[in-house]
Amino acid sequence: MENAEIAERVAAAFVDLRLLRGTGQVAGPNDGVVATLWEVPVFLIRRAKSEDVDTLVKLAKMVHFINLPADREIIGDKVTWSRTCFLLAADEDAAESRSPKKGKRKAVKKGSASEHGEISDGLAGLTGRSPLFMFVLEDLESGGVIGTSQIIARMGGPGQPNLSLQLSRREMWSQSLQMGVTHTVAKLHKDETGPTEIGGLILQPSFRGHKLRLGRFIAIVRFHFMALHRHMFSDRVLAEMMGAITADGESPFWDHCTRCFINLTYDEADRFCQNSKEFILSLFPSEDIYLTLLAPEARAVIGTVGPETLPARMMLEKLGFKSHNRVDPFDGGPHLEADMDSISLVRETKRVRFAEPVTPAAAANFKRMAIVSTLDDDGEFKALHTSCDLDRAGRVVLGRPAFEALVATVGDEAGFTLTSSSPAVPAAAAKKRRSKRA
Repeated sequence: MENAEIAERVAAAFVDLRLLRGTGQVAGPNDGVVATLWEVPVFLIRRAKSEDVDTLVKLAKMVHFINLPADREIIGDKVTWSRTCFLLAADEDAAESRSPKKGKRKAVKKGSASEHGEISDGLAGLTGRSPLFMFVLEDLESGGVIGTSQIIARMGGPGQPNLSLQLSRREMWSQSLQMGVTHTVAKLHKDETGPTEIGGLILQPSFRGHKLRLGRFIAIVRFHFMALHRHMFSDRVLAEMMGAITADGESPFWDHCTRCFINLTYDEADRFCQNSKEFILSLFPSEDIYLTLLAPEARAVIGTVGPETLPARMMLEKLGFKSHNRVDPFDGGPHLEADMDSISLVRETKRVRFAEPVTPAAAANFKRMAIVSTLDDDGEFKALHTSCDLDRAGRVVLGRPAFEALVATVGDEAGFTLTSSSPAVPAAAAKKRRSKRA
């Protein structure tokens, strides 16, 4: 072999390991060849911690979520409660692993209130609060939090209904005039069944549209977690999509409809909602409201979302979420629902064991992408969207950097959701394959 050829191969082998910011790629030394370095984790999802509160407040200021107001005290309280709930999930895992009837739960009548969510109901009965799980997306290079999402195990319940406006049509006809008119009416809908709610989804603007689809990662990790702890959640999942908001944070629907009955600003009502929704039940009329009477700008936003929320809505609809003509009484945003067990991500999530990790060179040959997670005895949840493989025993095989980022142990249990069976081929390898075909 000529010295020049040896030098070329050495240069190709020792690529510049300067990780291109947030792309999961590394650059070649001189010729611009880019190779995908799937085995180097860049972004990790974990539970929210007290040190994240300031960043979460900043993220909350970017949107106007009722379940994540830009209030340090409220967010701090949610993070603390979430910590308790992750511990509860870990305790349930530990109890299940010790049970001689592992994987078997008492039989209950299909569709009954106790079929799923019995743990959540018990905790809510003791504390007056439903379990809450807050996730954050961490940039491992900077250590900064760049996104968040959450799950509320039970939204409302007997005596504490979850509220929405049910939309319906009223058709009227005049025989003498031989003409008719159709009206859309809204009526307060009270749901005491306690669906699981997903919400609080925010991604820092500079990371939106990222090649690694970080918004999707922080969104779908919730389905991954719910599948792993199915008994903690309801049979129905609710997503209250944020309605269209003006540039200065005002809601046309609130200003022209709900405020006629509840004389508070949108932000004031948002804060009151954190503790009680009694004021809505007491002040909002129970009769039909003819939306024809609203200003055009208010009617135009009913059942719609803003441009920043549209990708999240489209993703949920692809997963099977549907509208049942119910909207939020605050901003008029649509309420989407799905049966938990019909969601593909929930059905396809399973528990596996960790195999021995492999070297980065071996990890480069992985053919699968998956969300892989751990939950230790102290309630520390971690998840990566990473390349991986499954061995003949069904154990998940990771590259060592990903294995270490999850603080994994060989033989321990892992959550596993397959997202792709053919990850992107490194550019250098793709070029080589094309040359062979030619």
